[in-house]
Amino acid sequence: AVAADPGRRVGELEILDGAERERVLVGWNDTARVVASATLPELFEAQVARTPDAVAVTVEDVTLSYAELNARANRLAHALIEQGAGPERVVAVALPRSAELVVALVAVLKTGAAYLPVDVEYPAERVRLMLDDVRPVCVVDDVAQVRDVGEWPETEPVVSLVPSHPAYVIYTSGSTGRPKGVVVPHAGIVNRLLWMQAEYGLEPGEGVLQKTPFGFDVSVWEFFWPLITGARLVVARPEGHRDPAYLASVIREQAVTTVHFVPSMLRAFLDEPAAADCTGLRRVLCSGEALPADLARRAQTVLGPVLHNLYGPTEASVDVTSWVCGDSSESAVPIGRPVWNTQVYVLDAGLRPVPPGVTGELYLAGDQLARGYLDRPGLTAERFLANPFGGPGSRMYRTGDLARWRADGALEFVGRVDDQVKLRGFRIELGEVEAVLAGHDDVAHAVAVVREDRPGDQRLVAYVVAAPGAVPDPAGLRAYAAR
Repeated sequence: AVAADPGRRVGELEILDGAERERVLVGWNDTARVVASATLPELFEAQVARTPDAVAVTVEDVTLSYAELNARANRLAHALIEQGAGPERVVAVALPRSAELVVALVAVLKTGAAYLPVDVEYPAERVRLMLDDVRPVCVVDDVAQVRDVGEWPETEPVVSLVPSHPAYVIYTSGSTGRPKGVVVPHAGIVNRLLWMQAEYGLEPGEGVLQKTPFGFDVSVWEFFWPLITGARLVVARPEGHRDPAYLASVIREQAVTTVHFVPSMLRAFLDEPAAADCTGLRRVLCSGEALPADLARRAQTVLGPVLHNLYGPTEASVDVTSWVCGDSSESAVPIGRPVWNTQVYVLDAGLRPVPPGVTGELYLAGDQLARGYLDRPGLTAERFLANPFGGPGSRMYRTGDLARWRADGALEFVGRVDDQVKLRGFRIELGEVEAVLAGHDDVAHAVAVVREDRPGDQRLVAYVVAAPGAVPDPAGLRAYAAR
């Protein structure tokens, strides 16, 4: 190629031959499947019709059958519709982990609206920012009111809901200091859940533990995968997700077969002696952070069940790649191969595919992409680009993650192209932390980093430069940032 065109820039030379280009773009992205055009309420209601008397939800001493959950959600849905809930609108839900939280999420979806999760532990300032940004038609924040909607009918609300309508809006950290809301339609999350069922085969009556705070998108499959398959949704008590001993007891006592951990919490769980007694587990799913190979080996030794490593940003309906952790001799755990109707590209700075073994930036395309960021057209255009490898109008999402193909077509995660970090499963833009601290009157500049002074113990650390004449107080800065 150099000899044929001596004037061409080196960076513009094509280093893939036709067969290899076809393999990385098409062969390893051969994920097309026919998926039913459906919404989450339709899938749930179909399961209610199949197993009305089966247990749908268990929260400590509270149990709801599928029929009971459906009836309660219908009553609340009618009440929310009266408040203006419907397709292309948003209802905020600010409830602690409980049976009422499950009822509220199902009810919001039945109205056709998208739900906005508002964690009750969020600082008031963040809650205000989210609500001002979204302008929800109403906020469900009273457990007693969710229980007491008896005057409304139990019939299914009549709503013109289609798969392209939004199902949920989840906020992520923002590099400029302003969090951003990701709008995910039913089509994407339905594709993800139906792939999950085909891949893992959850059986009726099995228990799935819901412990992820519902402001994280992993919670979406924890809530709805069991509810569309006839399984039991076992909801951990508030704060229970932080207590390995409690989690081990729930897994044993409630016959939980499926559980999710971010790798750092999986390590803490394995340190709990009672974890070895969780012999009923059939699936342990990991995502949210890179899964170290030594941790994967230890988990398989202690827990025994098949361990799965998944990867995906909030902008793409939870997960887009998966890997079954089988070979314990691997030095790195891949993030795997793309799920149904999803394409993954590893590209250079010129948006050209790179060969296997070469690091590039990871781009995602296909049915699972989010609509974009709520009321942020500029940011949406920056991150959701025209897909040069797809059909007319198709898009691809720039993840900011670095990855490389293995020779067998599996992907390995390498790192980030920017300052975004993952800490105990939290997706953190260091720029947001720095922007908050720099807003303090005593601070001229701030820099945030992740440090690991003790192996396995990562901490978020900030350094500040004082404003002229000021003496910043560390305790005061922590309190300011917490607010």
